[in-house]
Amino acid sequence: MKKAGILLAVFATAFVINTQLLKAQEVKSDVFKHTVFFWLKNPDNKADREAFESSLTKFIDHSLFVQSRHLGIPADTNRKVVDNTYTYCLQVTFKSKEEHDKYQAEEAHKIFIEESSDLWEKVIVYDSENLW
Repeated sequence: MKKAGILLAVFATAFVINTQLLKAQEVKSDVFKHTVFFWLKNPDNKADREAFESSLTKFIDHSLFVQSRHLGIPADTNRKVVDNTYTYCLQVTFKSKEEHDKYQAEEAHKIFIEESSDLWEKVIVYDSENLW
């Protein structure tokens, strides 16, 4: 019975260590996050929103470097620390800053800017690199 308890403890410890290693690997797979907030000139204009979403989707779908993506609209949260004045939030992740830099130079990115820049009045970008 004592051996079974020791064996169970060894397996449990190995499982915990292996799980922690897998989580660490998952975090490091996307080490650069690019977050872009867009304020459209006419945020209530359905045609403008459709044009923006279509152009952005085409761009992101054709990017060779994006690892994960999220396109969102402001959540219905009302706290002093929340800025929900933007129209869209784009978050994309990359394996490295170098991959992000290549994404910035992609022809699809240039086309997106050309097609859509007249739709927005303001853009703010936050780039970050993973610490953990």
